[in-house]
Amino acid sequence: MTSDTSPSLADALAAGTVVLDGGMSNQLESAGHDLSDELWSARLLAERPEAVTEAHLAYFRAGASVAITASYQATFEGFGKRGIGRAEAARLLARSVDLARTAACRAADAGVRRPLWVAASVGPYGAMLADGSEYRGRYGLDVTELERFHRPRIETLAAAAPDVLALETVPDADEAAALLRAVRGLGVPAWLSYTVDGRRTRAGQPLEEAFALAADAEDVIAVGVNCCAPGDVGPAVEIAARVTGKPVVVYPNSGEGWDAGARAWRGGATFGAAQVTAWREAGARLIGGCCRVGPESVGEIARTLDAA
Repeated sequence: MTSDTSPSLADALAAGTVVLDGGMSNQLESAGHDLSDELWSARLLAERPEAVTEAHLAYFRAGASVAITASYQATFEGFGKRGIGRAEAARLLARSVDLARTAACRAADAGVRRPLWVAASVGPYGAMLADGSEYRGRYGLDVTELERFHRPRIETLAAAAPDVLALETVPDADEAAALLRAVRGLGVPAWLSYTVDGRRTRAGQPLEEAFALAADAEDVIAVGVNCCAPGDVGPAVEIAARVTGKPVVVYPNSGEGWDAGARAWRGGATFGAAQVTAWREAGARLIGGCCRVGPESVGEIARTLDAA
């Protein structure tokens, strides 16, 4: 885990490549936990916190150096719908960081000697709606309204002292602008990661324009893409590196398709560890997986990057 003598994540990215974890949900589901709930994995922050720690630990043991917390779908509004008040919701948000820290400590006790970092997940507004709109954007809210939604939980997560805030699966450049406003001046670095379709955000904006929003943001240590098809990563890495000059973060899905009607994954995986070498050559410095990418695949990513 990180210590007073460990490098910051920003310094580590300047020096080389760092391995991210994989999908939290598929790891929890593979352990037998039911996530068919609007709160998704965030429900386990209250009901089965040890399960969250074990999921993080599996990725650390596999070779990941960064754990993304189970707070993607954790919001004051979402908890409120379940009768959880703001004080308890704030405690659960902070717990998400603590559980990842606990996993890092256990990994160190088990012999993992590399630095380990905790990234506090900040999902998009659409994740709270739990209706798939995080893959569309264009919620009918302006930048100020979106900033007002995001700021309280970002401040709560920042107060729990993660190493970085993961502004992830962002479908819309307007929401990115709101998130960048909300993290400004908090004293915690952030990365900004869009979910994309080809060379555009899910809301349809050109990636050149979307990434440009973060080019001069001092709080942002990396930009990139996640929760997208593996085939969309290569062009996005090139654009992000060229437009911002920052290290690039990438963590795509396995390549399987989600059938919303059947609530099941279809098709075969197209994401292989061999692809990460090309991504690194293009500027990717923080590399992992998202949906349907588990510890075995993360281990392959780590071994591939070590060997290259």
